[in-house]
Amino acid sequence: MLALTAGLAACSDTGQAKQPFTPVYQGIKTKLLEGDLVQFDVEMRGARSNADVNDYAECAAAQYALIRGYGFARHLRTNVYEEGGLWRGDAVYTISPALPRGLKTIDAEVVALSCAENGIPMV
Repeated sequence: MLALTAGLAACSDTGQAKQPFTPVYQGIKTKLLEGDLVQFDVEMRGARSNADVNDYAECAAAQYALIRGYGFARHLRTNVYEEGGLWRGDAVYTISPALPRGLKTIDAEVVALSCAENGIPMV
């Protein structure tokens, strides 16, 4: 039975080893646009997809909200660009003391804790 299992495993092997996720976070720039509207520009290398860049920007937004004494943020948009292995994200969030309307809201304290646990740098 073990030989059969090993044989099946060999058939499903694509010959490609899964690469470890080793991101290099290269900085966050924040810009207060107006009132509670904030832009976050992030740069990183080693992203697997746009989702990793989005996570980095979300971590920046969560920490920024906490620094400003707010508990929540709402994601408005994120543009992600990749060139030569350098991933850039341009994200805009609103920050607020109470849970804002909308579907893409974050609890800044919860997100910041998750970012710290996952080793994602913040502002």
